[in-house]
Amino acid sequence: MSLLAVQHLTMAWGERVIQRDLNFDVHPGEVFVVMGASGSGKSSLMRHLLGLQAPKAGQVLLNNTDLYACTPDELARLTRSFGVMFQSGALWSSMTVGENLLLPLQLFTHWPQRRMRELARFKLALVGLDDCFDAMPAELSGGMKKRVAIARALMLDPSLLLLDEPASGLDPINARRLDELLLNLREHLGTTIVLITHSVDSIFAVADRALFLDDQRHTMTALGAPRDLLAHGPTRVQLFLKRTLTP
Repeated sequence: MSLLAVQHLTMAWGERVIQRDLNFDVHPGEVFVVMGASGSGKSSLMRHLLGLQAPKAGQVLLNNTDLYACTPDELARLTRSFGVMFQSGALWSSMTVGENLLLPLQLFTHWPQRRMRELARFKLALVGLDDCFDAMPAELSGGMKKRVAIARALMLDPSLLLLDEPASGLDPINARRLDELLLNLREHLGTTIVLITHSVDSIFAVADRALFLDDQRHTMTALGAPRDLLAHGPTRVQLFLKRTLTP
């Protein structure tokens, strides 16, 4: 069964079509990658999947419910089952790491403060930052900020985690650590992950399936396991994977 399904989706800015006729689904417990060159519409697709930008045509279904046929209250309820990490991390710079993590719980639960703090520390421990609760974001490295952003995205125990270019700006060592973290989340928490990336190293490291958005044809041209696509995919997909893969 599909957790998330996209049917005949067309994305556009005004009359300019970004991508058209996208059809795919995301299975529970998988790491699903959306890949493609810069400008192919990956981040635009993420906004459509989050209910932030209505499509020109088509549907986005979460557990068979169309995000764009909901009332505002229904949409708010559905999207609380998402955990989101934007490309920059989007941490509140005036808040400590702990305060950043506590905010979703303060907004959407009525739990005692002690329980909230225990859960925040637990989520930080999951991402290997259990000693950073009182740190300010400015005191963290780029890789640490990414992990804090993932911990915050996990605070409400989402069924679906959406990550926009989490390895962007990271050195190879920290990028590999982030890949290992995503695999651990999937293995130990059963988290379903949609990963937007152009990092082919990450694609081969974590993806169960990958979707290729073609920036010239403005549609999807491949969907499958990365190594299958490398061996048997369309020529442009093979070139994309070969050109950017680290030896």
